[in-house]
Amino acid sequence: MTPLRRWSALAVLALPVLLISVDMTVLGFAVPALTADLRPTSTDLLWIVDIYSFLLAGLLVLMGNVGDRIGRRRLLVAGAAAFGCASLLAAFATSPAMLVGARALLGLGGATLMPSTLALLRSVFPDARERRLAIAVWAAAFSGGAALGPIVGGLLLEHFWWGSVFLLNVPVMVLLLVSAPLALPESRNPRPGPFDVLSAVLSIAGVLPVVWALKTAAHDGIGVPVLAALAAGLGLLWTFVRRQRRLAEPLLDLHLFASRAFTIAVTTNLLTVFALLGLMFFLPQYLVLVLGMSPLVAGTWMLPLALATVAGSLAAPWLARHLPLRWVIGGGMALAAAGLAAATGLGVDGDRVVLVGAGLLIGAGVGAAEALTNDVVLTTAPPERAGAAAAVSETAYEFGGAMGTAVLGTLGLAVYAAHLDGVDGVPAAATAAARETLGGATEAAAALPADAATALLAEAGQAFVTGMHAVLGVAAVLAAYVAVQAVVLLRGTGATPAPAPEELPAAETTAGTTAGTVAR
Repeated sequence: MTPLRRWSALAVLALPVLLISVDMTVLGFAVPALTADLRPTSTDLLWIVDIYSFLLAGLLVLMGNVGDRIGRRRLLVAGAAAFGCASLLAAFATSPAMLVGARALLGLGGATLMPSTLALLRSVFPDARERRLAIAVWAAAFSGGAALGPIVGGLLLEHFWWGSVFLLNVPVMVLLLVSAPLALPESRNPRPGPFDVLSAVLSIAGVLPVVWALKTAAHDGIGVPVLAALAAGLGLLWTFVRRQRRLAEPLLDLHLFASRAFTIAVTTNLLTVFALLGLMFFLPQYLVLVLGMSPLVAGTWMLPLALATVAGSLAAPWLARHLPLRWVIGGGMALAAAGLAAATGLGVDGDRVVLVGAGLLIGAGVGAAEALTNDVVLTTAPPERAGAAAAVSETAYEFGGAMGTAVLGTLGLAVYAAHLDGVDGVPAAATAAARETLGGATEAAAALPADAATALLAEAGQAFVTGMHAVLGVAAVLAAYVAVQAVVLLRGTGATPAPAPEELPAAETTAGTTAGTVAR
């Protein structure tokens, strides 16, 4: 394959990665307009945001098995068509339930897009140096997309209605449908393992009740339905784990976690994205609804975070040539922790210096760490388990994003509601509506006299900032823990940059085996 075709293939492979990552956060600036139009409850709103990532995480490994059999390029093309159709449905949703369903279909479509990218990347770039740069670009698209989502959303919402954030997907998917057959080689695993649908069903059926229980408990308190859902979810997940231990070809190879470096790298993926997505749920609403920025202006103020994420990802391979990986990963997460802690200085009046400085620290740190954790995962896993290792890494990323929105989102909204007390001159019904979401407070204020509206918005803004500070504090502690964990526990584990193809066993250098096993 010529250099031009190789780098053209990388551009094609970056498209679905970038778009899927953008879709995890693009709703941030659309929440106020969406809330005013569809009137979701706070629980509805969290489901709208995070059902996408949960289904994406739960179906990644299953769809990797499908790609093993029908071919990864074919799965990529089929996923592009499904993703485009689901985007149209989401754009024109007329109720919260319809939008939740559309977002679920987007998660299904995204799960068909993701498994092929890293496997095809490895087969397109056999040279070690080129491959490391290509993986850095791939990682930059993945982590940078999460930061770009609110910016893209802000730009669109400046001129169009909230559904436009989904219509953005359609032309990109059309481009992928046209370019993938031309630029990408086909590959499949000639000897795939058994197709275990039951394991995928158990994983999804276990995760969703647990998350529902967490969100409902924060909103309505702990009751019989919450306890029943939690028990059912944990029971199904326990069954899933037992099944994986018994299967000769498990959907999730739990033996991989016997490697300490592998476990630390996967944990870093999960907790890093957990912290980042908690931030990305609150920051756009803070800029628009508390500081009163337009979506476009707010997106511009988030640009440093996005650019720093990309820069950190691209700088990571160079840093890894001069420093041990544990110091690059740990140092990146220490920067992210410092940025998250600094962001707690943001108040109802806003501080642009703090906003930009925190964004630069968070973006650069997360970008550097996430660019290298996949390399650790693939390097420390046995060669014959490289596909399972990549699937675990990608699943941890998506699951961490979904849990960040669900858990930290629930925490922040619970603190917000708890701090929004009765306001003089504001009817109790208006205060109750305001406690649901900050968008609900804005809508309730619009129906009040000027003095009462001003008082309600001031109280709601302060309560929201208090909730956001709680989320940022938890996220900063998690990032600091991950930094220490990486520096201490990756010592002496053999976590080094991936070897060149000639250093790998022969079975791993053939296109059929490598492309057939890596990154399901």
